[in-house]
Amino acid sequence: MSVELPERVRALRSAEVPPDGILEGPRHLSRLHEDAQSREYEMFTSRPLGRVIGAEITGVDLSRPLTPRLRDELNRALLEWKVLFFRDQRIIPEQQRAFARNWGPLETNPFLPAGDSDEVTRFARGAGMPGFENIWHADTTWRPEPALGSVLRLVEVPPLGGDTLWADMAAAYDNLPAEVRDRIDGLRAVHDFVPGFARFADHDLLARWQDRFPPVEHPVVRVHPETGRKTLFVNQAFTTHIVGMDRAESDRLLRLLFAQAHVPEYQVRFSWRPDTVAFWDNRATQHYAVNDYHPHARIAERVAIAGDRPF
Repeated sequence: MSVELPERVRALRSAEVPPDGILEGPRHLSRLHEDAQSREYEMFTSRPLGRVIGAEITGVDLSRPLTPRLRDELNRALLEWKVLFFRDQRIIPEQQRAFARNWGPLETNPFLPAGDSDEVTRFARGAGMPGFENIWHADTTWRPEPALGSVLRLVEVPPLGGDTLWADMAAAYDNLPAEVRDRIDGLRAVHDFVPGFARFADHDLLARWQDRFPPVEHPVVRVHPETGRKTLFVNQAFTTHIVGMDRAESDRLLRLLFAQAHVPEYQVRFSWRPDTVAFWDNRATQHYAVNDYHPHARIAERVAIAGDRPF
């Protein structure tokens, strides 16, 4: 894009930067939908960890059943902060599943190792199996109805490293140039499990599931079904191309859209301790597991809540 220089510096040569780059300058950082108002929570305490995303919740015991009122207030916190963190939660997988079921039925994932049930995915990383989740992604967007959210519990924390980052994809959308937002509204993109899992999963296993999970189309910009906010809904792990667009043009546009998750102003970075649980809204975020702890062990168990079809 060309930069118009003031008269007093006409002596400078003309300046151009790539038209699809990310430029420095102020960001528009809105945590809530423009029609929403912030309210205090009555049943727990929240401590913000980021400007637009991430809050630590205290005063909730995840080992106990939630009352309807507590569930509704936690849901409001989830919609407002996109990812919630709970420290000092000594829960077992059965209690983790029970907590997640307050938001709906649970998914299974045939491509990842299971924990004590098929509904629990176990990530056991260490010397024999380094992590592969260090890419910005949203979970199971290769499904026609991607996950609503996920609940992750750290079983073993490395002595140093192993943080996870989340990015607010509504903020990422809000800060795109107006001409880019106009261009992508209404576009659809293809999502496929193969690119995300072929790097580390057994190819025979993937081949057996190809017919069950063919590539699917989702809107490039989805509308959050509860908040009404527009969120950028493409990710580098599973999105392959934009429908109806020349491949080179699609690749260039997707590179620009993928890069939005990398902007620190839209992120929260969380350092784990034993007995910590994270609960995030998969419809509004992407996440990245930092792979800086090898060869130390990092073991986590996740349950994913079934979602709805993006629109």
